[in-house]
Amino acid sequence: MTTLTRIKGYRPQQRHLPILATMALLIGAYVFGAASYDAFGSGQVVLDLFINNAFLLVVAVGMTFVILTGGIDLSVGSVVALSTVVSGDLMQKHGWSAYAAIAVVLVIGALLGAGMGALIHFFEIQPFIATLIGMFFARGLCYTISTEAYSIDNPTIATLAQTQIPLGGELHISISVVVALVVVLAAVYVLAFTRFGRTVYSIGGNAQSAMLMGLKTGRTKIAVYTISGFCSALGGLLLVLYKSSGDPLNGVGLELTAIAAVVIGGTILTGGSGYVLGTVLGIMVLGIIQTLITFDGTLNSWWTSIITGALLFVFIVLQRLVTRRTR
Repeated sequence: MTTLTRIKGYRPQQRHLPILATMALLIGAYVFGAASYDAFGSGQVVLDLFINNAFLLVVAVGMTFVILTGGIDLSVGSVVALSTVVSGDLMQKHGWSAYAAIAVVLVIGALLGAGMGALIHFFEIQPFIATLIGMFFARGLCYTISTEAYSIDNPTIATLAQTQIPLGGELHISISVVVALVVVLAAVYVLAFTRFGRTVYSIGGNAQSAMLMGLKTGRTKIAVYTISGFCSALGGLLLVLYKSSGDPLNGVGLELTAIAAVVIGGTILTGGSGYVLGTVLGIMVLGIIQTLITFDGTLNSWWTSIITGALLFVFIVLQRLVTRRTR
């Protein structure tokens, strides 16, 4: 601990309070579900949370990078939809191979993200406005390609979607889960052990100070939005595996869900503090809430939104309390 942090009375463990609260909430919700419903205690229920939310987890990882810099990305849902439509159009109408279509979609997502990052850096446009432009642009492209949903009948996609990876007994996961976990591990490594990751945290903490220290803030901002665009495109491809369809209406409101997961996972909206593993916990919390409502059978699915809103309120208040105590 440095002299400066001792003078300010900062306690390093305080910044972990939001993520610890998320973990406690997740454990409590699981224990409640296991005690209330016999089938809820099955290990496959937990694995199904990852299977059903793999695409959202990948999108939320990209959002975590953005929020850590103090930014926001409202385009992720539209980029997800564009990925499903473009991949389906290339495979169904133009006869492309699945892997060629996947490569093109990932490049499109990264380019869209880089474009928004360039707007933010070079033209000093607020992230909210720049990514709002990206949101309308990507959604508009969806409707120029197709105005309705359609099935994607591709043997490679079908094989990938139906492949189950056994974990022993009756437990299994999907290819999408493996991809999502690889993305999570890569993000953890980049943020924790690379200069780029340290720069991301520095920009979120104080962008002006980071610039005065000689850090490449502009390049990092563009890279962060490129990562978010890439993750959104990859999330869209995982959604294709999950639904085997392309739909211009895919991902409506997904950006808000991703932001909620990141915030519930302990990442502070103003940037500079948070963890990818916290985002994983946030996704799990949202997933387990939906699962509890499904098991109950008497509650409307809109209760998920109500509970998510309440959780956001609680965690934002908790973040405010933590940041005040660390000043």
